[in-house]
Amino acid sequence: MSEPVLADLTTLRVGGPAARLLTATTTDELVVHASEAFDDHEWLVLGGGSNLLVADQGFDGTVVLVRTTGLDADRDADGVTVRVAAGEPWDPFVATTVANGWTGLEALSGIPGTVGASPVQNIGAYGVELSDVLTRVEFLDAATGERAWVPGAELALGYRTSTLKRGRRGVVLTVEFRLGLAGEHGVPVRYAQLAGSLGVSLGALVAPTTVRDEVLRLRASKGMVLDADDPDTWSAGSFFTNPIVSQAFAETLPAEAPRWPAGSDVKLSAAWLIEHAGVHRGYAVPGSRAAISSKHTLALTNRGGATAAQVAELARFVQVTVLNRFGVSLVPEPVVVGDLVG
Repeated sequence: MSEPVLADLTTLRVGGPAARLLTATTTDELVVHASEAFDDHEWLVLGGGSNLLVADQGFDGTVVLVRTTGLDADRDADGVTVRVAAGEPWDPFVATTVANGWTGLEALSGIPGTVGASPVQNIGAYGVELSDVLTRVEFLDAATGERAWVPGAELALGYRTSTLKRGRRGVVLTVEFRLGLAGEHGVPVRYAQLAGSLGVSLGALVAPTTVRDEVLRLRASKGMVLDADDPDTWSAGSFFTNPIVSQAFAETLPAEAPRWPAGSDVKLSAAWLIEHAGVHRGYAVPGSRAAISSKHTLALTNRGGATAAQVAELARFVQVTVLNRFGVSLVPEPVVVGDLVG
């Protein structure tokens, strides 16, 4: 029997074989498989593979593929508490919340991946972050073997990060959310681009179904909704996080460079930096099958037949070009398996 190829399990469609693959379809099975994997010298928990760049040589360890399902909800007068199995696909779950009139996740429509991966990255879009609605996660700790509920406050959820990403090793089994109820008034639009495309003022109340439809349209226009027939969507989404720099450093950049407050610091637009450093949409290193998306500068795509090494080469080119032009170091957002991106 041939080894499973991780390119078949990631949205970038790159990555070599896994030495061993265990698939969990129930939470109890996930606990058993993960506990077994923790005893291996190397292990990897894999959900939708949408935020992963795996080296061409593959992974010499155990991969636990999370395919668990299930959702239950407790509704009261003020809202609804929803518990979701880690393997549930993210966007169908969001669609379910919108259909049921539960609010808080509609702006996160169209994001690929699974529910269990969402707190690792503290996913966010259009003025909303998962931390706004996440209450706790059920977690199997690799160090202690303990299975317990961990409050969201203990996960140190920040901009595209959490303790789950920064070293708290284990596997998310279940995620719990506290969502609102749509009622008659809709939800406030928190992001200027979304408000503009909807033709409303920032903060205006809009029906959650309308917000979801518009977010899906906007994401699709940027190649950020997976489409098996469109290589522009064969990516890991935004490949670089928006850099956060000091106020003093931000003042050295061109006045037209977009920037937003980030506590006492300043958040910059990675897309603007890349484009204005001279790396444009559709760019590819000569001879490579990896390219910048023709729809969105932040997406590094597989044009068909790309290798992980080619994606990494393109990423390094972008990083060096931006660093040389603006003095800003771009940090990759995907989890890298193998020594590929600096």
